[in-house]
Amino acid sequence: MTAPALSVRNISKTFGTIRAVNDVSFDVRTGEILGLIGPNGSGKSTLFNCILGQLPPDGGAVHVAGQQVSGSRACDLSKLGVGRTFQQLSVFPQMSVLDNVILAGQEHHGSMLSRLFGKPDAGLTADAEKMISFFRLEHLRDELAGSLSYGQQKLLDAAMAFMAGPGLVLLDEPAGGVNLTMLAHLKERLQTYNAEHGTTFVVIEHNMEFVMSLCSRIIVLAEGAIIAEGTPDEIRSNQQVIDAYLGG
Repeated sequence: MTAPALSVRNISKTFGTIRAVNDVSFDVRTGEILGLIGPNGSGKSTLFNCILGQLPPDGGAVHVAGQQVSGSRACDLSKLGVGRTFQQLSVFPQMSVLDNVILAGQEHHGSMLSRLFGKPDAGLTADAEKMISFFRLEHLRDELAGSLSYGQQKLLDAAMAFMAGPGLVLLDEPAGGVNLTMLAHLKERLQTYNAEHGTTFVVIEHNMEFVMSLCSRIIVLAEGAIIAEGTPDEIRSNQQVIDAYLGG
């Protein structure tokens, strides 16, 4: 039996007297697009940070494709094919779109020696241009990232995250601050990438329409614990979710 792309078991995290994450467990199937939703303060970002080793959990374990990774650094997880996008953009505003994507790829290719003495682009220009084209940013290839609209920068951020060819990507509020037209484009690109590459996505999101239309399964957190799990239709009609998050 194939191991889940991501397995989270009994993760807990406390800050003083506040239990931000309370004994959370779930699996994510390979190729699945899973949504993780909940009101502000429900523990979503804390849980993400515990999964990705940016916060040490008080208890529990995380496995990626069957391999225990609890406490692993972000760079070690990247080598295992785990990528992440952040609420705050990680683009370099004074660099071109192309150079941003190349730089993201360089983090995952070659040794320090090859980076020092190899080609300036580490031989990644062609791959970077393909990724830029996939996200339909080719007309902005040579523009400074800082001159792009916020939605375009979100697409660039995704292109950078995908340059390593990750098998599992955790996306932290990808729809935040993006206009409806760009949002539809981002959703379509994520769905296409998932279909073409079988990449697994876990998505934290506040935009309910976006997450409901993107994800095949949704987990709902409230006060650090899972209160519901199911298809978008099941979540929409769940009274506990309506009371805790959707506000009736």
